[in-house]
Amino acid sequence: MSVPTQSGREFAVRVSDHGQPPVRDGDVSERVISVLFETGIEEWRRGWRRTAGTLPDREAIVSASDLTRGAGTATQVVPDRQLAYTVLGAPVDVDRILDAIASHLVDVRDLELTVIIDDIEPLVAEHGRDAATAFIDGLRAQLGDCHGNVVVGCSFAESTASSVASLFDPVDDVEWIDHSVAAVLDGLRRDDPTTFGYVRRHWAEARDGIELCERNYPQAKQVHATLSDPETTPRTLGAALSGLVTLGVVDTWSETVGPTRYDLTAYRPARLWAVGATLAAAPGANGGGGSDID
Repeated sequence: MSVPTQSGREFAVRVSDHGQPPVRDGDVSERVISVLFETGIEEWRRGWRRTAGTLPDREAIVSASDLTRGAGTATQVVPDRQLAYTVLGAPVDVDRILDAIASHLVDVRDLELTVIIDDIEPLVAEHGRDAATAFIDGLRAQLGDCHGNVVVGCSFAESTASSVASLFDPVDDVEWIDHSVAAVLDGLRRDDPTTFGYVRRHWAEARDGIELCERNYPQAKQVHATLSDPETTPRTLGAALSGLVTLGVVDTWSETVGPTRYDLTAYRPARLWAVGATLAAAPGANGGGGSDID
């Protein structure tokens, strides 16, 4: 499914656990600032015609992947290609990246602008979640009076998945997601549509209950008791939790008789984040932009 680069939302995050997600497969803005953490400059420039079919009218590139040998930051302007690019010297930190972006914002504040981040995962992997948060917050502040939006690519790697999940809201931030959990969701909807419906409606409340519950092996009613002003009942929350077992988010505790007990020691918050993002981005969901769920 092709989703335009200009999505209409201020920040649009695109996620994939199969490599780098597409970030420029639609219409191209007049002015583009591309921030590269994973892709080399030449590879990025060649990719425009393959993905979008054309080059932007003007592009500024800030590269944190092609590092200069020294500690200084080097900027080159190529007038005949309507291109300017800044290559950061090592070591790269968030302030230097933001300063480089700011230098390219001077002449575009009244123009249609898209900022594209090829893949933020390398920043998370190398510098941690706090650095990525500082970068996103700083970028939001810089673009406060600009006309345009930001498209953030994000590889969902196992080593950084939990940090990414805490960095972006699965409903409000994620526009498009390609994650292997979509196939399991499709199977649940096909084989048990009632339980799928409970998961789709109540996954966020189930998440809150799981994370608030201090028991390792609670029943559904004990998870439910941790919630204030819940939409669910113990029964409907239990149905959602059983769906999350099928989806590999939590497990059940086998050493029990009577009501099912859930093994919260096996809780996988990053996988539940991917479930929520996939459901929210599915066609027909409120604000959904795209996911692989049919």
